[in-house]
Amino acid sequence: MAWGPWQILLVIVVIVLVFGSKKLPELARALGKAKGEFKRGTAEGEALLKEEEEKAKSIEQKKEAENA
Repeated sequence: MAWGPWQILLVIVVIVLVFGSKKLPELARALGKAKGEFKRGTAEGEALLKEEEEKAKSIEQKKEAENA
């Protein structure tokens, strides 16, 4: 489902009513920090997964060399 301009405007109005205009910058800052932490965590997880895959490949190649 695609969001039209009226739906987006309605969501923004509801957010302003719920949180108030004074809390919005604080909320946006917190969301930005959370997004940054999520990206860092994802990158670390991917790096760890890649490292483990390389270790497994290395062990597999050593076993193949020993069996040959």
